[in-house]
Amino acid sequence: MTTAPIIGMTDVPPIIEMSDIEKHFGNIIALAGVSFDVRAGECHCLLGDNGAGKSTFIKTMSGVHKPTKGTIRVNGAPVTFGSPRDAMEAGIATVFQDLAMIPLMSVTRNFFMGREPTKGRGPFRRMDIKAANATCVAAMRSMGINLRGPDQAVGTLSGGERQTVAIARAVHFGAKVLILDEPTSALGVRQTSNVLATIDRVRKQGVGVVFITHNVRHAMAVGDRFTVLNRGRTLGTAARGDITAEALQDMMAGGQDMALLEGSLGGTV
Repeated sequence: MTTAPIIGMTDVPPIIEMSDIEKHFGNIIALAGVSFDVRAGECHCLLGDNGAGKSTFIKTMSGVHKPTKGTIRVNGAPVTFGSPRDAMEAGIATVFQDLAMIPLMSVTRNFFMGREPTKGRGPFRRMDIKAANATCVAAMRSMGINLRGPDQAVGTLSGGERQTVAIARAVHFGAKVLILDEPTSALGVRQTSNVLATIDRVRKQGVGVVFITHNVRHAMAVGDRFTVLNRGRTLGTAARGDITAEALQDMMAGGQDMALLEGSLGGTV
């Protein structure tokens, strides 16, 4: 598995480019020279088993951690993220597994969460709920979700619908790159299909998507490129059409070690 260009996108510069990223926690080397980039309108999947370094890498990309070594570039210019807010201001938004939502609050209030449109002046300013509801409904509809009502509690939505609220919120507030942390890991088949469809819609809107997953089938459904991590190192990057699901699974599972295990168990793995 080697680095390969995306057909039709070879002249598109990356929005964000991570080069030779290392992250040390004391004597522990969590990332050892990882390189990764994402372009507008593509879904670049980052795959790896538990402990591969995916979480540390996305926290470095999103400003939670500062890299010990390496360079981050946004639109070709070197940057240093001091916090997640710095990354967000650069258009790098992350949807973590906890989604940062309050179940008993309405979909609209979760959608805006501190960024509510207001009307009035000074001490008389208040949330313009009519405008907020209309914006929320339109944003969700653009993602293929028709709400029963924007005032319904977000906790009444399915897991897939809550993921879509978080994705729509990030895109509405200017995400150029959307990092999705295992968005399908706890979902059923139908909800997973809805989230994958949302990823496809976002990509078609020109947003670069970083899809973090350990599920090869989900990655192959929407991915344009695939990078595999193992113990903090990049095993390789390939474009769609240059690698099979079986080859990706084999790399994630440990390749030769997995083949030996399968042989010892009579081909039942």
